[in-house]
Amino acid sequence: MSLPIRNVAIIAHVDHGKTTLVDALLRQSGTFREGEDIPECVMDSNDLERERGITILAKNTAVRYKDLTINIVDTPGHADFGGEVERVLGMVEGCLLIVDANEGPMPQTRFVLKKALEKGLRPIVVVNKIDRPQAEPYKAIDKVLDLFIELGADDDQCEFPYLFASGLAGYAKTALDEEGKDMQPLFEAIVRHIPPPVGSPDAPLQLQVTTLDYSEYLGRIVIGKIHNGTVQVGQQAALVKDNGQIVKAKITKLLGFEGLKRIELETASAGNIVAIAGFSDANIGETITDPNNPQALPLIKVDEPTLQMTFAVNDSPFAGQEGTFVTSRQLRDRLFRELETNVALRVEETDSPDRFAVSGRGELHLGILIETMRREGYEFQVSQPQVIYREVNGQPCEPYECLVLDVPDEAVGGCIERLGQRRGEMQDMQVGGNGRTQLEFVIPARGLIGFRGEFMRLTRGEGIMNHSFLDYRPLAGEISTRRNGVLIAFEEGTATFYALKNAEDRGVFFITPGTKVYKGMIVGEHNRPQDLEINVCKAKQLTNFRSSTGDELVQLQAPVEMSLERALEYIGPDELVEVTPKSIRLRKMSRKLARR
Repeated sequence: MSLPIRNVAIIAHVDHGKTTLVDALLRQSGTFREGEDIPECVMDSNDLERERGITILAKNTAVRYKDLTINIVDTPGHADFGGEVERVLGMVEGCLLIVDANEGPMPQTRFVLKKALEKGLRPIVVVNKIDRPQAEPYKAIDKVLDLFIELGADDDQCEFPYLFASGLAGYAKTALDEEGKDMQPLFEAIVRHIPPPVGSPDAPLQLQVTTLDYSEYLGRIVIGKIHNGTVQVGQQAALVKDNGQIVKAKITKLLGFEGLKRIELETASAGNIVAIAGFSDANIGETITDPNNPQALPLIKVDEPTLQMTFAVNDSPFAGQEGTFVTSRQLRDRLFRELETNVALRVEETDSPDRFAVSGRGELHLGILIETMRREGYEFQVSQPQVIYREVNGQPCEPYECLVLDVPDEAVGGCIERLGQRRGEMQDMQVGGNGRTQLEFVIPARGLIGFRGEFMRLTRGEGIMNHSFLDYRPLAGEISTRRNGVLIAFEEGTATFYALKNAEDRGVFFITPGTKVYKGMIVGEHNRPQDLEINVCKAKQLTNFRSSTGDELVQLQAPVEMSLERALEYIGPDELVEVTPKSIRLRKMSRKLARR
């Protein structure tokens, strides 16, 4: 007997409309009452997700359709958060692959689809944003089929059903010439093409932990799918740790999902996705099972990180002035706590108690961690990101990325030239006919470090850049990522308008008058390749002399604003980014740190 449940993940490239489509499904399923004020992208509940307009954490919801419960897992589209995708795909039997009708499959589409096909999931392709002016839905489907074949999909997977949709307008349809009314065709496709869970309610209990949450009242909450067996409140269960150790505990609370809410349950059986309290030391990938017949499920396999940075205690002259958590113990505890939920992250202690080697999937993955810690009140400093090399078949190798650029036609030559200098090899070039060209490259990951700022200048802010990890390949040789030298503050003090105006011909500044600076702090970029120390605190000498032009309005050039991402891309090997809850500063590495 098939269970009245469907478990489905929504996967796609970043910004192809996954979360908006989930909004439409939630609206039609009656999750929201009439007249309720519903925010856009309701599943993106995290502040950073709302600010950046991307999904960072995988989240699940449940909707009712006829007599079925459909569990929907919304996953991130950015490859830097691939660990989130990999750990939740074991909870589902099928996936909705969302593809933009204009862009077609993009680098992250390849990444998330490859993971889904490896798990043997049944895909339904949804061509989204068909109401856009440049939409080419059938061309997008042809590209998706090519991608399926390229990724080695079997015959069943290549015979995928497809629908056309507009998540924003809230409709889906099986043919382009039909009138789009609502999301019912998509619900029907899920019921028809996604298989029900295969677990047995009568077998010994097996539940794999895929997400961790925390409640002040219940403590740690584990979320996962019941693969086999039945769970009841108050029952004794065992947790099989990743090292094989078995820990017994009682299930104190059992929660199910209904729309955006969690509801209390007395019992749940195989196929359901539930939240359980009672296991205070459970970690992702471990199995909750029958204490009399403990059977562990295979641990979740996650790809290894490709980028590493050093997180260190802040030792600048302004250390401890703006942060709440500033000591090495507090920094260490926070980083190791992050490992419990961030499965793609690695943290290693170094020979110094004040520094930690933190490895992640990319600059965005590590940047989000830094921004989150900063908002929590942590103060620390980080080094330039470095790629992680590996030995494959006895040969030293480095990570390569698949890079896709969408640029104005006049910027094509400049982008090709710069990426050639960074060892990029062009794979494809498509002229769009609308004044834009799409370029595809394979490039070493270290060739992309610091490229985004250069790319924005080349395209005057009109370029779109996407990349995802491809594989490890032999070393590409030396890469020259030329950058001008920096302007370094000569002494501690407060920057003055007079000093900045006098030094304006030396380069561009990152600071404004009134900014507090210290010796060794980077205050701007020099016009020439070498670094230059300047005095930005010099004040104008007051005299009795009155100039005839003294009252004229004098203005400074607009400074370059250094956001966290821009700062991480900008710094060189001998430089650091100082991160506090109130400020982002760039500085030269002290000799003490450089020697280490």
